[in-house]
Amino acid sequence: MIRLMRVARREYISYIRTVGFWLSICMMPLVLGASVAIPLMMAHNSPPLRIAVVDLTAERLGPPLARALAGHDDSDGPAPILRPAPAEVQAAPDAHAAGLRLRPRLTEDAADPAALDAAAVISGAGDHIQVDLWTRNIGEARLEGAIRQDLADALRRKRLEDAGVSPTVLAAADAAAPKVTVYSPKAAQGGAVSLRDRLPSLAGFAMGFVLWMVVLTGAGLLLNSVIEEKSSRILEVLLTSASVPEVMGGKIVGAAGVSMTVLGVWASLAAVGLGVFKPDIAADVVSALLAHGLVVYFALYLVFGYLMYASIFAAVGAFCETSRDAQTLLGPVMLILTVPLIMMGQSIRHPDAPILATLSWIPPFTPFLMVARAASNPPLWQSFGALALMAATTAVVVWLSGRAFRSGALSIGRLDRKAVFGAFFGRGK
Repeated sequence: MIRLMRVARREYISYIRTVGFWLSICMMPLVLGASVAIPLMMAHNSPPLRIAVVDLTAERLGPPLARALAGHDDSDGPAPILRPAPAEVQAAPDAHAAGLRLRPRLTEDAADPAALDAAAVISGAGDHIQVDLWTRNIGEARLEGAIRQDLADALRRKRLEDAGVSPTVLAAADAAAPKVTVYSPKAAQGGAVSLRDRLPSLAGFAMGFVLWMVVLTGAGLLLNSVIEEKSSRILEVLLTSASVPEVMGGKIVGAAGVSMTVLGVWASLAAVGLGVFKPDIAADVVSALLAHGLVVYFALYLVFGYLMYASIFAAVGAFCETSRDAQTLLGPVMLILTVPLIMMGQSIRHPDAPILATLSWIPPFTPFLMVARAASNPPLWQSFGALALMAATTAVVVWLSGRAFRSGALSIGRLDRKAVFGAFFGRGK
């Protein structure tokens, strides 16, 4: 045990002494903040769209559509500016001809005052109304959706007015909005559902995602360390001074210490930020984590999940001289890791879905999916059964990985995939 801890200490110090380690800790909050702030700044600082509405119908749908478009002002950006279409466009015989006449306005320099960013040409009659949307930005789907919704509202109002419904009644109907209050037996004291009631599910998903990141980054650090020491023959020297379990275990513990340091720093920053700016939410988060046992779930599955994947990555690294060799062996492992990343999002809306419950019993997915499902209070037999299966699988994987680690660390020469899989299952040299 003493030699294992010495290896772990050496591994831990070798990482935290690097400038890159501290830069990554300091820069990650800045990067996350910028990823949120920059899109918002771009949306609010971008110039409003200049739109022309061309109405070739006899139902005068252009004015209500123009008013609706001019009224859009949300977090995605400022409201569009309506520009009149040229007279020759309004006099076009059909939608295709109008579009061709509008095309020069869309291809001109954007700085030109007469230029347009988009134009909606309304044509047809009765139940066959259609819109040709001409735009500079073919990736702008928000405008297409807004025009479709606004024109549908205008058509509905027009049909109701034609049927004799007064504009006053229509305005009152549009202003009527029911108040919806969500109740649930799982809410506090069986009352209305609040943010505090939803926090456990959100926290479970967040902890599952954090666990996924910790496992991936920690195991990646371990893999690179083993490859580097294998290529420089340092690994062979370590094995002459300590046993295989001590060397492998020490490297796993050291890499885990690095991951926990990073996680601790980020969690502390998040806690301080919530405590300063949103103390009420911070208290609710702490309550949710403690009341539903999410911290216990996270700790248990972090240990077993990290140990299982770290053992596999360490054994794979022992067979590789370069990162390219490792990539050829880790492809299946990375594909497996994408499954819980996709399914964790469903844990909020469908925590008891049969496919999610089934996947949470498969050990490679268990640590992530069970943590994400924990807030929905799955049956105790599922929680303890999945944990027991996970622990047994981790023990087997660690044992097999130890055998493979010894075989790989002492191997020399070109990577042999048959030797790798043979070492994992006891057929190596």
